Amino acid sequence: QVQLVESGGGLVQAGGALRLSCAASGLTFSMYAMGWFRRAPGKEREFVAGITYNSVIRDYADSVKGRFTISRDNAKNTVYLQMNSLEPEDTAVYYCAAREGAYTTRGYVRADAMNYWGKGILVTVSS
Repeated sequence: QVQLVESGGGLVQAGGALRLSCAASGLTFSMYAMGWFRRAPGKEREFVAGITYNSVIRDYADSVKGRFTISRDNAKNTVYLQMNSLEPEDTAVYYCAAREGAYTTRGYVRADAMNYWGKGILVTVSS
Protein backbone atom coordinates (compact mmCIF):
# COMPACT_ATOMS: atom_id res chain seq x y z
CA GLN A 1 0.00 0.00 0.00
CA VAL A 2 1.47 3.30 -1.09
CA GLN A 3 1.46 6.12 1.41
CA LEU A 4 2.60 9.70 1.06
CA VAL A 5 2.58 11.60 4.33
CA GLU A 6 3.18 15.34 4.44
CA SER A 7 4.54 17.17 7.47
CA GLY A 8 5.96 20.56 8.39
CA GLY A 9 2.98 22.78 7.73
CA GLY A 10 1.54 25.35 10.07
CA LEU A 11 1.14 29.06 10.69
CA VAL A 12 3.87 31.51 9.76
CA GLN A 13 4.09 35.26 9.34
CA ALA A 14 4.60 36.84 5.95
CA GLY A 15 8.28 36.85 5.07
CA GLY A 16 8.90 33.72 7.07
CA ALA A 17 9.90 30.23 6.00
CA LEU A 18 8.70 26.65 6.33
CA ARG A 19 10.00 23.33 5.09
CA LEU A 20 7.51 20.70 4.07
CA SER A 21 8.46 17.04 4.00
CA CYS A 22 6.75 14.12 2.32
CA ALA A 23 7.66 10.62 3.44
CA ALA A 24 6.85 7.90 0.94
CA SER A 25 6.36 4.20 1.57
CA GLY A 26 5.11 1.22 -0.39
CA LEU A 27 6.80 2.22 -3.63
CA THR A 28 10.26 2.25 -5.17
CA PHE A 29 10.77 5.91 -4.42
CA SER A 30 13.89 6.31 -6.54
CA MET A 31 11.89 5.39 -9.65
CA TYR A 32 9.27 8.10 -9.18
CA ALA A 33 9.13 11.75 -10.04
CA MET A 34 7.73 13.77 -7.17
CA GLY A 35 5.75 16.95 -6.99
CA TRP A 36 4.09 19.47 -4.75
CA PHE A 37 0.70 20.96 -5.51
CA ARG A 38 -1.56 23.26 -3.57
CA ARG A 39 -5.17 24.29 -3.31
CA ALA A 40 -5.93 27.71 -1.90
CA PRO A 41 -9.36 28.53 -0.44
CA GLY A 42 -11.85 28.95 -3.25
CA LYS A 43 -9.32 28.13 -5.96
CA GLU A 44 -8.40 25.22 -8.17
CA ARG A 45 -5.51 22.93 -7.32
CA GLU A 46 -2.29 24.15 -8.88
CA PHE A 47 1.19 22.89 -9.56
CA VAL A 48 3.90 24.25 -7.27
CA ALA A 49 7.10 22.29 -7.96
CA GLY A 50 8.30 19.02 -9.43
CA ILE A 51 11.49 17.01 -9.39
CA THR A 52 12.58 14.09 -11.56
CA TYR A 53 13.63 10.75 -10.08
CA ASN A 54 17.31 11.68 -10.28
CA SER A 55 16.92 15.35 -9.20
CA VAL A 56 18.35 16.52 -12.53
CA ILE A 57 15.29 18.58 -13.45
CA ARG A 58 13.31 20.77 -11.08
CA ASP A 59 10.31 22.69 -12.29
CA TYR A 60 8.55 25.53 -10.50
CA ALA A 61 5.40 27.53 -10.92
CA ASP A 62 6.17 31.13 -11.82
CA SER A 63 4.54 32.29 -8.60
CA VAL A 64 7.11 30.50 -6.44
CA LYS A 65 10.30 30.71 -8.52
CA GLY A 66 13.17 32.12 -6.51
CA ARG A 67 11.34 31.54 -3.22
CA PHE A 68 10.65 27.78 -3.09
CA THR A 69 13.09 24.92 -3.57
CA ILE A 70 12.19 21.29 -4.11
CA SER A 71 14.65 18.54 -3.23
CA ARG A 72 14.65 14.84 -2.49
CA ASP A 73 16.62 12.26 -0.57
CA ASN A 74 16.18 8.88 -2.21
CA ALA A 75 17.94 7.15 0.69
CA LYS A 76 15.22 8.47 3.02
CA ASN A 77 12.29 8.13 0.59
CA THR A 78 11.49 11.77 1.23
CA VAL A 79 10.85 14.85 -0.85
CA TYR A 80 11.07 18.36 0.57
CA LEU A 81 9.75 21.79 -0.25
CA GLN A 82 11.68 24.66 1.27
CA MET A 83 9.48 27.74 1.24
CA ASN A 84 11.09 31.11 1.87
CA SER A 85 9.74 34.66 1.75
CA LEU A 86 6.25 33.35 2.27
CA GLU A 87 3.33 35.53 1.28
CA PRO A 88 -0.32 35.44 2.37
CA GLU A 89 -1.10 34.26 -1.17
CA ASP A 90 0.82 31.05 -0.40
CA THR A 91 -1.84 30.04 2.10
CA ALA A 92 -3.19 26.69 0.94
CA VAL A 93 -3.36 22.99 1.55
CA TYR A 94 -0.19 21.52 0.10
CA TYR A 95 -0.19 18.06 -1.43
CA CYS A 96 2.67 15.73 -2.22
CA ALA A 97 2.28 13.46 -5.25
CA ALA A 98 4.24 10.75 -7.05
CA ARG A 99 4.42 9.73 -10.70
CA GLU A 100 6.12 6.51 -11.73
CA GLY A 101 8.88 6.89 -14.26
CA ALA A 102 12.64 7.24 -14.39
CA TYR A 103 12.59 10.01 -16.98
CA THR A 104 14.62 13.16 -17.08
CA THR A 105 11.97 15.26 -18.75
CA ARG A 106 10.86 18.80 -18.01
CA GLY A 107 7.18 19.01 -17.23
CA TYR A 108 6.89 15.34 -16.27
CA VAL A 109 5.23 16.28 -12.99
CA ARG A 110 1.69 17.46 -13.66
CA ALA A 111 -1.56 17.01 -11.78
CA ASP A 112 -3.36 14.85 -14.34
CA ALA A 113 -0.52 12.31 -14.54
CA MET A 114 0.32 11.61 -10.90
CA ASN A 115 -0.19 8.08 -9.63
CA TYR A 116 -0.39 8.73 -5.90
CA TRP A 117 -1.34 11.63 -3.66
CA GLY A 118 -0.88 12.51 -0.02
CA LYS A 119 -3.74 13.79 2.10
CA GLY A 120 -2.35 17.30 2.25
CA ILE A 121 -1.14 19.67 4.91
CA LEU A 122 -2.24 23.20 5.68
CA VAL A 123 0.09 26.16 5.38
CA THR A 124 -1.23 29.49 6.62
CA VAL A 125 0.68 32.71 6.06
CA SER A 126 -0.50 35.67 8.08
CA SER A 127 0.01 39.25 6.96
